[in-house]
Amino acid sequence: MSNAKTELGPSAVPLTSLSEDEDLFRDTVRQFAQQSIAPLVAQMDEEQHFAAGLIPQLFNLGLMGIEIPVEYGGSGGTFFESILAVEQISTVDPSVGVLVDVQNTLCVNALLRWGTEEQKKHYLPRLAADTIGAYALSEAASGSDAFALQTRAEKRGDSYLLNGQKLWITNAKEAGLFIIFATVDPAAGYKGITAFLVDKNSPGLSIGKKENKLGIRASSTCELVLEDCRVPAYHLLGKPGKGYKIAIETLNEGRIGIGAQMLGLASGAWAHAKEYAKERKQFGKAIGEFQAVQFAIAEMATEIEAARLLVYNAARLKDAQMPFLKEAAMAKYFASMVAERVASQAVEIFGGYGFVKDYPVEKYYRDAKIGKIYEGTSNMQLATIAKLVMTEGS
Repeated sequence: MSNAKTELGPSAVPLTSLSEDEDLFRDTVRQFAQQSIAPLVAQMDEEQHFAAGLIPQLFNLGLMGIEIPVEYGGSGGTFFESILAVEQISTVDPSVGVLVDVQNTLCVNALLRWGTEEQKKHYLPRLAADTIGAYALSEAASGSDAFALQTRAEKRGDSYLLNGQKLWITNAKEAGLFIIFATVDPAAGYKGITAFLVDKNSPGLSIGKKENKLGIRASSTCELVLEDCRVPAYHLLGKPGKGYKIAIETLNEGRIGIGAQMLGLASGAWAHAKEYAKERKQFGKAIGEFQAVQFAIAEMATEIEAARLLVYNAARLKDAQMPFLKEAAMAKYFASMVAERVASQAVEIFGGYGFVKDYPVEKYYRDAKIGKIYEGTSNMQLATIAKLVMTEGS
């Protein structure tokens, strides 16, 4: 994987252009997704869990530790390569895409930025080799208002006792490590929020109800219950009361990952619709020969390319250590909208066949809806974008 930073400027190549290393990486992930994931998609969706052996393959290919430095056992790649991986996998199955996304854009990035050297040495090799991470922020009363959380962390000697309940935790069933957010001082508001690194086998931590979801059904989304869960003080991530900063900055990067997931989903649905339009015959010719269908496919392709530019631009800016908050919000907002629209149009192109599970597009349609909801709703993205554009040049 390439470690070179991308130079941005007036003479930069188009954002959809890839370096030789990036192109090879993308093609490798695409081939893996088509050969190893595609045959399992329907079964995993129906049974609501990942097929045995799939997750070890993701680790063996280095896709679960893309940005982890080589000295910690990772692939030593870039954030942009993480985005490429999420996109290509989500083209085949967004459920697997979000597993890879949460691992790389949230958990690994949080440890790389905020972890102590001891924490990095302990956890990063595991995350690169065989341990899945989960990001536990949401609660019943704190969704878009992420800092209204009620989970408490009480200092007891050289440890903290965590008590509370987390909801909607992606990867919870498979995870071996949780980044859990709790407040050490409710009176301090968001300034009391603190992040903790909690192993799955920690006493007092249990995995609760697994949600029966509309889409991305193979991906586990579970309740997390904390009952006097004792966490050593040296497992605190960052400083006490600085968890809000970790959450904000990590989720800014995570938005680009969800944008990539939705981009991949849209691309997958579009590809199926295009091929079906060539094969399906009505009135003596392929439906793709009718102008109405051609225009629909052309419009879908245009929106996908626009979404790709937004997602790639945000990822390039992040790798170049340039401001990317507005671009990340735009990428997630637009890619989520495009995914839902393209998947819906794909169902219509398939006609009656698009409404049944024997064909793939109904799953893309179900999977698309979550893009407007998790890691910041579309309204929250619009609020972020509006705030930033209204203050530009002030």
